[in-house]
Amino acid sequence: MADDHAPQPPSIPGLPSGVEEGSVFRSLFAAYPDSLLVVDQSGHIVLANPSAAAMLGYAADELVGLSVEALVPDSIRPRHAAFREAYGRAPRPRPMGTDMELVAKRKDGSEVMVEIALSPLQNQGLPFVVAAIRDIGAYPRVKQALQRARYSEHLAQLGRLAVDTRDLQVVLAQVPDIVATALQVEVAMVWLLDGSQREFRLASGVGLLADESVGLRITNRPDTQPGYVLSQGCPVVVPDYREERRFAVPPAYLEAGLVSALAVPLSDRGRVTGMLSVRATAARRFGDEEIRFLESVASLLATSLQRVQTEEALNHAQRLESVGQLTGGIAHDFNNLLTIIQGNLQVLEELPQLAADGYAQQLVAAAARASRRGAELTGKLLAFSRRQMLQPDAVDVRQMLHSLTDMLRRTLDQRIQIEIDTADPCPAVRADPGQLESALLNIAINARDAMPEGGHLHFRAEACDALPATVRQELSDADAGRRFVALSIADSGTGMTDAVMEHIFEPFFTTKDAGRGTGLGLSTVYGFVKQSRGAIAIDSKLNAGTTVTLYLPQVEADTASAAAPADEDPIEIEAEATLAPGLRVMLVEDDAEVRQVVHTFLTTLGCEVATAANAEQALPAMAAEATPFDLLLSDIALGPGMRGTRLAAEAVQRQPRLAVLLMSGFSAELLDADREAPPGWELLRKPYSRSELARAMARALLASRE
Repeated sequence: MADDHAPQPPSIPGLPSGVEEGSVFRSLFAAYPDSLLVVDQSGHIVLANPSAAAMLGYAADELVGLSVEALVPDSIRPRHAAFREAYGRAPRPRPMGTDMELVAKRKDGSEVMVEIALSPLQNQGLPFVVAAIRDIGAYPRVKQALQRARYSEHLAQLGRLAVDTRDLQVVLAQVPDIVATALQVEVAMVWLLDGSQREFRLASGVGLLADESVGLRITNRPDTQPGYVLSQGCPVVVPDYREERRFAVPPAYLEAGLVSALAVPLSDRGRVTGMLSVRATAARRFGDEEIRFLESVASLLATSLQRVQTEEALNHAQRLESVGQLTGGIAHDFNNLLTIIQGNLQVLEELPQLAADGYAQQLVAAAARASRRGAELTGKLLAFSRRQMLQPDAVDVRQMLHSLTDMLRRTLDQRIQIEIDTADPCPAVRADPGQLESALLNIAINARDAMPEGGHLHFRAEACDALPATVRQELSDADAGRRFVALSIADSGTGMTDAVMEHIFEPFFTTKDAGRGTGLGLSTVYGFVKQSRGAIAIDSKLNAGTTVTLYLPQVEADTASAAAPADEDPIEIEAEATLAPGLRVMLVEDDAEVRQVVHTFLTTLGCEVATAANAEQALPAMAAEATPFDLLLSDIALGPGMRGTRLAAEAVQRQPRLAVLLMSGFSAELLDADREAPPGWELLRKPYSRSELARAMARALLASRE
């Protein structure tokens, strides 16, 4: 017998005749857009609508009889079972939106974020619960939140990579893959601008076309996408390549089905250094969220590039500084040896016994030439280590280049065409004229060797309004704020590989055949430029030539030099003849053999000489002499005791008219003495000849009388 008190389904007013209410409810259940599951008290599914089957990846009949626990991720299954048990004891309606952290597990094991509403049917006399499930990933606001979360996760991944690895190539290789995965696009690429800003190089990429590969170069022109991005300095969106008119689109893009693109510049302190770009097969694929994400990646990548470049520059500078200290010390010791060798050779040359022996004279002359070459070599070592004596002056670059190129045209291979391009007017630079000319000559000789079949050699000089970022970071803040002249020498020679470029400024590094070079040419130039408070940059490509650019400080308007030309100095003329016979000299030198050579020089110049090995011997000896000395000739480094500069100061305090001539084989000591010594003291670098000693003595004696 039917239970007259059992609840009945609600009637539907206005229902057409012949239509059963049950069929309406079944149709409504099947057509409902949310996923609907009817679950019994044991937690098994008894009904599932098509929306539920589609969302969960099952056929509708597969869901029937399945435990709802199968639709719960393993990690939260125990918690869900406890919740269901508690809910079964006190079922109650629960609307959607009360819990945003629900996750459903699909048949394939993937997960989907959902909202669930629960409607118990017990009040209708049915032992079931209806679960309405909605895929919240389909909500626009949720899609956006999930998208941002995915972008943030990939940014964090890239950030960890940038921090954990010091290898820039690893970072560059990973960026396109991370970007392509995050944006779900087919192509991602990193382009870097070379030092000359003439070309972009493809540093890394994924999804590249057949004619694209890492290392590909594209000319920096506004009609190319990288060049256009550089000219704009901001993100560039291409909604549809088929409608693009701002720059040329390679046909291969369209043939590969690529339709839209997005590119953002890589910037280092406001200067564009490259480009990060992506391409997709869907039109109008990129919006504000993608632009913000790619800009964040570009900023992180640019920071990593800057950090690695700064670290490399610091390591390079530290390595060169260490080598410089070593070579400077070697040069000091070697100069003492050369002083002995050259001095004794000069004495041998003048011996009466050898004067008529032509063969002996040839041997002495050959040895003297070799010792002079050794002195030039140590001079280059000191130039590299920035310990050479410089005499900076205002240099007319335009005039120097014309003079130098006139000489080069006569001496270089006639197949080498030399061109000069200088601004008119071109500001003067403050540098040692002789050392600058030597530096330019060194670079020109290297260029000649790189063009064995001839080519073009182009000199250019112009005021430099803004230093390149890679150059600026090599200078101190004070020096970077100065005005510079960019002096470049470009050749059309064989160029250099990146591996060679890494060592190009290191002393003794050479790519020339054995016996054809010392490897000190560019290292000497490097030291000279650095000591002149400037910078040097090299841009070279294999089989495409090399450009060396010197950045030298301009002469300040109020510091123009008024020094007289050297040929107007009367002291340089016949200095040996100007030394009065019987000149009394105190010679202080801790190296016995050097002391003997210099003593011989002085006696042949007609001097009366007293010697001492150190200051502690020299001062009492000078005080004991009734007749005062005319000149103190002392080495600066005198072993563990008092230095030559201190000795000279005490000696002059006791005898104010005493002339002082300090000597050293270590230019750093001469530089220090030049800064600390009174203007009247003269400085002489070892090794030196007798005539050079005589000229220095004459200058010191003249200064002491003024």
